[in-house]
Amino acid sequence: MSNKEYLLHPLIVGNIEIKGNLFLAPLAGYTDKSFRTLCIENGADLTISEMVSSEGIARGNQKTVKLMERADIEKNFSIQIFSGNLDSVQRGFDALLAFNPTIIDINCGCPVPKVTKTGAGSALMKDPKTMGSIVNFLTTHTDIPVSIKFRTGWDLENENYIDFAKTAIDNGVNLIAMHARTKTQGYAPTAHWDRLENLVNIIHREYKDIPVIGSGDIFSALDAFNMLNTTGVDGIMAARGAIGNPCIFNQVKQYVKTGSYNEISIEDRITLMKHQLELMSADIGEDIALREMRKHCCAYIKGFPGSSKVKMELMGATTKEDYNLALSHLI
Repeated sequence: MSNKEYLLHPLIVGNIEIKGNLFLAPLAGYTDKSFRTLCIENGADLTISEMVSSEGIARGNQKTVKLMERADIEKNFSIQIFSGNLDSVQRGFDALLAFNPTIIDINCGCPVPKVTKTGAGSALMKDPKTMGSIVNFLTTHTDIPVSIKFRTGWDLENENYIDFAKTAIDNGVNLIAMHARTKTQGYAPTAHWDRLENLVNIIHREYKDIPVIGSGDIFSALDAFNMLNTTGVDGIMAARGAIGNPCIFNQVKQYVKTGSYNEISIEDRITLMKHQLELMSADIGEDIALREMRKHCCAYIKGFPGSSKVKMELMGATTKEDYNLALSHLI
């Protein structure tokens, strides 16, 4: 048995207990019901929806509403909303509650211009007062735990993550998660894990019951272990590292317990891809599922011999039979 097993543990978030501390992060266009199901089957302890527009919820937009549907396997399910103002959160509040989220998460980290130009996502890093008002409204109108996911700041000259986190906690937030980059850095260069360590030290000292989750550059089980072991975070969120490898969560658990983990074989990857397509087809129909799977396929088969040709075949697949035939060429 490893002496590092204390790194894996349940988390108390407000009035609920999450069985473990390995989360699938929200990722627009990727973390739909089907992929979340796959990640839970392979060790994820909590899954989070794709980011959902509060304005879309308020207006009853059906594509927006569908994003809040819970998969059958999701005992615990966090819905992440984004908004640049309190008004849309208030107007969409009842519709949000109708989906019975385990946790309501507020997106304060998305760097995409179409989100930030509305004042939402990482633009809230420049407007902590609005973020605080959203948190306060949610925490005073429901007993559902509330979390936020944010960045270190807008840019390196304006890293305000400590004060931002304190504002959220002072307004009642129950869990904080930080992607260790600024908005302007996007997803490069290397994430600043030292900021995570600093955040953990301060929050654990001043607010003992608030879990701190780390995100950024978790592409393997070893990355996740290193973040847990070196920064002191209470848990991790895998995002891009789970795309093409939903087994990363079980791999982390294996590595913490034994000091090594099994890479998934090409045969296992093919099984996962077929399973994901089946789940997606049942949810949104075969035609759409085949198109949506294209971006996942690239990640699953990247680097394997013959993957370039198979990738082209998968891009052109119009039936499950075409899809399966293309995959057979990898073995």
